[in-house]
Amino acid sequence: MSQDKVDRSVAGRKLEHIRAIHADPEVERGASGFDRVALTHRALPELDMDAIDTHCDFLGKGLRFPLLISSMTGGAGDECLELNRNLAIAAQETGVAMAVGSQRVMFTNTEARASFDLRAFAPDVPLLANVGAVQLNKGFTLDHCRAAVEVLAADALYLHLNPLQEAVQPEGDRDFSGLAAKIADVAQHLDVPVILKEVGSGLSQTDVNLGLASGICHFDVAGRGGTSWSRIEYHRRSDDDDDLGLVFQDWGLTTVDSLIAAQEILSQCETKTTLIASGGIRNGVDMAKAVILGADLCGVAAPFLAAAQVSSDAVVSKIRKFQKEFTTAMFLLGAADVHTLQGNTSLIR
Repeated sequence: MSQDKVDRSVAGRKLEHIRAIHADPEVERGASGFDRVALTHRALPELDMDAIDTHCDFLGKGLRFPLLISSMTGGAGDECLELNRNLAIAAQETGVAMAVGSQRVMFTNTEARASFDLRAFAPDVPLLANVGAVQLNKGFTLDHCRAAVEVLAADALYLHLNPLQEAVQPEGDRDFSGLAAKIADVAQHLDVPVILKEVGSGLSQTDVNLGLASGICHFDVAGRGGTSWSRIEYHRRSDDDDDLGLVFQDWGLTTVDSLIAAQEILSQCETKTTLIASGGIRNGVDMAKAVILGADLCGVAAPFLAAAQVSSDAVVSKIRKFQKEFTTAMFLLGAADVHTLQGNTSLIR
């Protein structure tokens, strides 16, 4: 790919990411670790499947089942606007949470703000704002974080960590020094909770401990095995000989490994914490496995992208499919409610 074919604007980058996902099926890596987790089937579950309770709470609001529509996009233009609105409408209709993609673009292109103005479409469900933590080293301040939360009327703010993506991105921001202290300052002064999130390479135990020391109580492991942002950035390379994005396309901790590592630490915390599993969760069975491994919530993005480009109804259909699969797994495990399922590793064989 030649230099002039790479859109250097933040808004253009968003659309190029979507194009790469559709053009290259191998950005979906399919190795999140859930295939290694075998569950114990119950032939006599002693349950009425129609009475199974999948409800849970997140950020003080009730969800119909533990699903978060994970961060995808946002930006100027009708495509991003329609996509996010379809996701928000579907989140409201199905009673699940939703996070937006990075809001950095709304500070460089004012037209992009509309794609994050979603509360009217999802008045009752948790909405998560999103800013790249590295931007705190690039001039972003607490005021930028507050503005990101304000436009969405968000219940929390994702500060996402993406060192691999920035390392291979042609215009990446690679100075991650001293970020923990700046994250701590935001967490202390922001009016909503901060959630620390990776974007596809997983959080290590050292990362979780740094987050806890910075005042963070909510974590999204976003492990390896789903969409590879390193491979996506490979498609945006400036030099045809640059294969860095391919070399590192499978770098990091799998979602399962990162989830287990984070749970080991967070289970010892006296304060209430939230653990979100994302990265390669592709059906309701994966969701059930994640909850058994300690997740409070499961983040899913890629399976909803194509549907969101069609209509909110198409997204609703996809979400209901996940819910049916999740409920069926609970039934076959003999779990009457999410509380019975969560952290119940006796269900693993």
